[in-house]
Amino acid sequence: MSLSPTLELAMDLIRRRSVTPDDAGCQELMMNHLGPLGFRGELLRFGETDNLWARRGTEGPLLAFAGHTDVVPTGPEKNWTHNPFEPVIREGYLYGRGAADMKGSLAAFVTACGRFIARYPDHRGSIALLITSDEEGPAQDGTVRVVEALEARNEKIDWCLIGEPSSTHQVGDVIKNGRRGSLHGYLTVHGVQGHVAYPHLAENPVHLAAPALDALAKEFWDNGNDYFPPTTFQITKVEAGTGSNIVPGELLVHFNFRYCTENTAESLEERVVAILDRHELKYDLQWHLSGRPFLTDRGSLVAATQNAIRTVTGRETELSTSGGTSDGRFIAPTGAQVVELGPLNATIHKIDECVKAEDLDTLSDIYEQVLVELLG
Repeated sequence: MSLSPTLELAMDLIRRRSVTPDDAGCQELMMNHLGPLGFRGELLRFGETDNLWARRGTEGPLLAFAGHTDVVPTGPEKNWTHNPFEPVIREGYLYGRGAADMKGSLAAFVTACGRFIARYPDHRGSIALLITSDEEGPAQDGTVRVVEALEARNEKIDWCLIGEPSSTHQVGDVIKNGRRGSLHGYLTVHGVQGHVAYPHLAENPVHLAAPALDALAKEFWDNGNDYFPPTTFQITKVEAGTGSNIVPGELLVHFNFRYCTENTAESLEERVVAILDRHELKYDLQWHLSGRPFLTDRGSLVAATQNAIRTVTGRETELSTSGGTSDGRFIAPTGAQVVELGPLNATIHKIDECVKAEDLDTLSDIYEQVLVELLG
């Protein structure tokens, strides 16, 4: 069976067991393809994370493709139809961990650049790839650290296209032009441990906290706006107790906000504290801000991406800010325009992750056309 260069490279990448934060040689493989195209690669290692900054050209404007080589764990491999790191094409679909999230996009980046450079060897501006192995993990030593290094030497990204799987039904039907913020809360409610037969000598933190948690779950946070859906609050973990005859002394509750620009992390923190204090709880509360919301309004990058999708597929594209966070949250604050465009997201992180094989070639064509629109 004859495979396209994009599919061949995608399968080579999938064969590398790059479970986060292990790159497993994926970035070296990509550089083997990018080097002959005139890209100069910098391997930037922070902590246990390998990062690649590969750039062709020295002048602006700079279009960067951004993505990650790390993948989430497979879960029980016996539940996969095929070995998750031995990619196969079956009935028109490419199966393997990372096929959709996001080694297929990485391969499409590389092959799109190759065809574009062959057509426009003296293209204007510069092309770069920002590749990390720490997107699926803590995301502390990956894109955020590369961006810090670029900012320190005043190397500015004008446009950034992230290959996250954004599509819903057909490639290019949805692009992400922003993301909600993500704010985590870690709450410990203090009570008094005791025997269940003598509750008057104990204080059950589960009972004490229940009305406050109910109030938080029912709280109206905002209506959202023209760009973002409403802010949501979700409890993600509840833990208490040491035995069936013991009133627990502590209750641990983890929760998360996915929030829009109608709120800030600070305003949400204040409102949570007010609700907890109203219920007169004894508690400790720590916060972790994973990322603030960002938005790329209609402009040159959004227009170029929509035009590219229309040229290649004939489809009109929906702009969306739904879903989880992405590394765009680290790039957008530098002033770069950021969009996300990748394959269908129906099977990401699942057993038997897959992507329609022809979609990766379509995606590569779209990426090439984006380059033509902006740098051709």
